[in-house]
Amino acid sequence: MANGFTRRQQLIVKHLLISSSLLLAASATFVLVRHKPKPYTPGEAVQGITEELDRAIPADAPRVKFTNVAQPAGINFQHFSYGQRSTQLPEDMGSGAAWGDYDGDGYPDLYICDIAAPLTVSPQELAASPGGNRLYHNNHDGTFTDVTARAGVGFKGLGMGAAWADYDNDGKLDLVVTYYGGIKLYHNRGDGTFEDVSGKAGLDKIHGFCTGASWGDYDRDGKADLYICRYVKYQYKPEFANKSSRQFTEMVPFMLNPSSYEPDTNLLFHNNGDGTFTEVSKKAGVQDATGRSLNASWADFDGDGWPDLYVANDISSNKLYLNQHNGTFKDASTEAWVDEYRGSMGLAIGDYDNDGDTDIFITHWIAQQFALFTNLRVTKGAAKPGHLRFEDTSDMAGVGQITLSYIGWGTSFFDYDNDGQLDLLAVTGSTFQDEKDPRKLVPMKNLLFWQRNPEEGFYEVGKIAGDVAKEPHVGRGAAFADYLRNGNMDAFIVNFGERPLLLRNDAATGNHWLEVHLVCTRSNRSCFGAKVQIEAGGKKQFQEVGSQPSYLSQSMLDPHFGLGKAGQVDRLTVRFPSGVVREQRNVPVNQVVTVQE
Repeated sequence: MANGFTRRQQLIVKHLLISSSLLLAASATFVLVRHKPKPYTPGEAVQGITEELDRAIPADAPRVKFTNVAQPAGINFQHFSYGQRSTQLPEDMGSGAAWGDYDGDGYPDLYICDIAAPLTVSPQELAASPGGNRLYHNNHDGTFTDVTARAGVGFKGLGMGAAWADYDNDGKLDLVVTYYGGIKLYHNRGDGTFEDVSGKAGLDKIHGFCTGASWGDYDRDGKADLYICRYVKYQYKPEFANKSSRQFTEMVPFMLNPSSYEPDTNLLFHNNGDGTFTEVSKKAGVQDATGRSLNASWADFDGDGWPDLYVANDISSNKLYLNQHNGTFKDASTEAWVDEYRGSMGLAIGDYDNDGDTDIFITHWIAQQFALFTNLRVTKGAAKPGHLRFEDTSDMAGVGQITLSYIGWGTSFFDYDNDGQLDLLAVTGSTFQDEKDPRKLVPMKNLLFWQRNPEEGFYEVGKIAGDVAKEPHVGRGAAFADYLRNGNMDAFIVNFGERPLLLRNDAATGNHWLEVHLVCTRSNRSCFGAKVQIEAGGKKQFQEVGSQPSYLSQSMLDPHFGLGKAGQVDRLTVRFPSGVVREQRNVPVNQVVTVQE
């Protein structure tokens, strides 16, 4: 494999990304054809190539429809409302969103990041822009109220990502925001307002192209620590404006190509417990100096009870850092077979095959196909777990070659039909400019994968998921939550230069569900790293709190489980990071159950 491509994939790239006239020229039979062939459009199936990779939707696939209710719900937001791109990388990479119950009323609220204006505007023009990040309060009735101004969290700039955490253990979720230029930390006062404590916390001196933010208690001291991804050392020079460069096999504008710029180091902020943080990435061994990083996830990949770290990198090798229990990490990327070199953007973490270990799904750039790394540590019939190894099973599972013509971003495992099997949503959107209107980027259709079972894998079911699933958009971040608290998992998608999608899940399958709200008293108050396992209907499932990063986004922290037709949860077990274990038996279904440490 060279540059992340097999020889077969390199061949498919040629079919996908150069005009169809070259395809015709490949055979003398077509030389005399008079009609000019239709050029390839990213996201479309190519006759004889990618449409043959489609799998017919099974008759028993659920007819679950999603409805875009963003505007009826009161989310009157438009990303990059300023409108005019300046063809620079930081603009085109944003933005994400984060669900978090900041006022503790049991319903997740929504924070959205925005590109308020192009990089070329003056400070005065930026201040006058109608754009900026937004906070929407959940009204419990399917609607939201924009409370940005009162809350004081309306950052205005090139907003990238956001993530909620109770970093000071006072029982209220605080908010970190990344942007092109640095980091903002907002402390929750508990009265609906926030204080910018970036300076007090020691984060105001951090600069650079900051992207994904991931909270986790890596040293298990009961305080949430923070990992910040940084992308590239971007700089604007007028002479770059009309210059082209090669991104993998394609020619793109120089200033839109991440390989035009050196990677920047990532940051690990240790929580000191007094409202301040100390940057320890070099000491801990997780700087990832060669990676162009976009997202990272804290999760216990090797099952030893300590949070490890997986970093998704664009045009550079991904990293898996194993926690050594002493404040340092070991780079196990190569030995675990996950040091892939592709254009990694979105990252989903979950046990999709219900075998008790954590798997990884990654969205990539065009012609690279998405990856599904199945964790081989636990194998059926084995007496005990083996070495930590992953295998890319995307082709076998139905989420590989079918994705070759897409550019993927936000993603997550989520059980949208509540059948007890994790499904997948992959948000897509091009990085190629529209030839007819270079101010815009080429839209694509999002991909909804229903999992029939681990043996047969996933089926792309957008055709039967409602009209919105067929619409092309320039998608970026995605965050998942049951915002109605009705047992159906919904999705929020940030579209570049467009209005967002709030995809209400209108499932009526009759399947049961359970959501688990944790209250931590000894562990970090956000319960990052807590493992929730259920047994119902003869099936075991588990989730780890805080392990889902998506792309520049954060999903609801409360684990959600689909139960199929099971009439009760036979056993619910929670293993808190402190070592405390709580167990409940014969738990009624279709409810949010609270478990206290």
